[in-house]
Amino acid sequence: MLKNQPWMLNAPDLHFELQQSKEEGKDISGYEERIGAIQAMPADDPDRERMAGELLDEMLSLPVTEGYRFEEPSDLESIQRLRPTTAKNWTIPAAMPDAAVLLDRVHGAWLGRCAGCLLGQPIEGWRRDRIRGLLKETGNYPFKHYISSDIGEELRTRYDVRDEGHVYGSDKKNWINNVAYMPEDDDTNYTVIGLKVLETYGFGFTPEDVAESWLTNLPLLHVCTAERVAYRNLAASIPPPQSASFRNVYREWIGAQIRADFFGYAAPGNPALGADMAWRDASISHVKNGIYGEMMMAAMLSAAAVSSEVNIVLEAGLSQIPEHCRLAEEVQEVIFWKQAGVLDWEAALDNIHERYDEKKGHEWCHTISNALIVSVALLYGELDFEKSIGIAVVGALDTDCNGATVGSIVGMMLGASKLPASWIDPLCDTLKSGVDGFGMVKISDMARRTVDLVMKQKHQ
Repeated sequence: MLKNQPWMLNAPDLHFELQQSKEEGKDISGYEERIGAIQAMPADDPDRERMAGELLDEMLSLPVTEGYRFEEPSDLESIQRLRPTTAKNWTIPAAMPDAAVLLDRVHGAWLGRCAGCLLGQPIEGWRRDRIRGLLKETGNYPFKHYISSDIGEELRTRYDVRDEGHVYGSDKKNWINNVAYMPEDDDTNYTVIGLKVLETYGFGFTPEDVAESWLTNLPLLHVCTAERVAYRNLAASIPPPQSASFRNVYREWIGAQIRADFFGYAAPGNPALGADMAWRDASISHVKNGIYGEMMMAAMLSAAAVSSEVNIVLEAGLSQIPEHCRLAEEVQEVIFWKQAGVLDWEAALDNIHERYDEKKGHEWCHTISNALIVSVALLYGELDFEKSIGIAVVGALDTDCNGATVGSIVGMMLGASKLPASWIDPLCDTLKSGVDGFGMVKISDMARRTVDLVMKQKHQ
């Protein structure tokens, strides 16, 4: 996810609100000119940010135009009411596995999430042609192994491959030759804090509990985009769900989607519960499709714990979000591409890039564009772990987020015992977390603590 944005973004990022409001079905006539006038003001003009904030508030309050064809509420009751009719009581046709099998699957999900994230992390922010160029010139396309920066000066210069770069607490970029464990990343911090939330508050946790856990356990500068805005709002005593919408131009970006995983891990075979917990988490920072992305991924992981069929896993995800929302419509289209057999995975990614412009931050980091890459990777990866995370990362956009999500889902479906050693051994069973009270932890311990929670809840 985009990191290290400035503290206050009202004026520079009004163009994100312009696109967001348009996609939500609002009439934005005349706003582009007004935004341009504010952005043209001197950066040190004290009226610039005031005027930007007022304009942002005005755009946030615009109504959806009559005839908008999508139904996209943000409250849980309305979301559940608008789920597909045939899926409201949809259940996985399998019982929850016993503790040993579940541990293998959950361990696979934790490992897969770390591996996919590590694969995509050093090239986060790269555009698709640059990624493909480097991989092809190093004989690593499609992916056969993690990416190394030890590739010779000519290629390092051509693709601007650098070792220096601050990533959380590290002073080097996390190419595989620079790491000996899974380094810290927001994609894994949120999985760890999901564990923290359930261990602290139980399965009945509330959005307010999530907010408290963030403020207590996560440093502000370890969260990004929508989460950073929500964090700032929470610190200013703006409670959920208002914390998600107040001056938050990133409210449908990918941040909630990457927080889904633990809630799926904790609800094996119960997509409705996974999605319910995901809503409680997502609603503090996101609205509409931003929320649906987290609910869908959590439900998919719930299904992945008891199913080995990608189509069933995707169906489980779609069963928990509004049938007539933008996310559901576009994921269904990706499923059609695969069923019709008219595209290979590269052509499917081409279609996504024709629809979403990776040069625009809003489209690069949006929930829907990245969920489509996740869907392509799952459908065309065909439960081959290496191929699946490879497609997710080669697809560009938010490379570490998509690699992590796909690795998590496929890892859950396969189990740790079936994951390739070449992708798992470099992790050294160790994850560095920025969540208070964790630090350097064993990935296997995180899996055991997860299953302990599940089994304790099962026997209550």
